[in-house]
Amino acid sequence: MDTAGMLKAEIDRELDKLPEDKLREVLGFVEQLLNGKGEEYSHREASPLPPENDPILKFIGGVSHGGLAQNIDDELYG
Repeated sequence: MDTAGMLKAEIDRELDKLPEDKLREVLGFVEQLLNGKGEEYSHREASPLPPENDPILKFIGGVSHGGLAQNIDDELYG
């Protein structure tokens, strides 16, 4: 097996370990590499996370104080 073949086999083994959302991210990266935009990579929109895995939903209610951003414009812009 040539070097490229061995590399592809190793990539396949590692891909088998990834969850679906990470596979979508890898696919987006590969597509950008193929389009010559690998240096500007930002992953494409993934499918929504299940609620139990969404870090934002886990944080909701984490701060009980409602006025954290109150008068923020005055603080920032005088």
